[in-house]
Amino acid sequence: MRVEIGAEALVVRLSWWQKLLGLMRNITVALRDIDGAEVIEDPVRVAGRAGIKVGLRVPFLYFVARTLRLDEAFIVRRGVPGLSISIGGEGHLRRVLVSTPRAAELARELETARRAARRS
Repeated sequence: MRVEIGAEALVVRLSWWQKLLGLMRNITVALRDIDGAEVIEDPVRVAGRAGIKVGLRVPFLYFVARTLRLDEAFIVRRGVPGLSISIGGEGHLRRVLVSTPRAAELARELETARRAARRS
């Protein structure tokens, strides 16, 4: 899984097995639709408390799943901080939570990119 921040959008690129077992595709969110980003120290706990999910779930260890309402997506693993992205706009997706060692760095980059995208 890779998180890429471009001039217009944030893209979460899943590996083939994450797509297959998590019942998901790559996630693309326009920067203008992102309301905020924050670092979550225990993303597995947040994913575990989010209600019923579909996809790959190994409780307390790993999630590649979405909620049944399809409004939240989780690609998280134990021991790795998470980047939580709040999404507004017209789509169904309201939050994406991904584990990455670069969570703090990506949160800063995302805030900078959001500000730049809103000015143009």
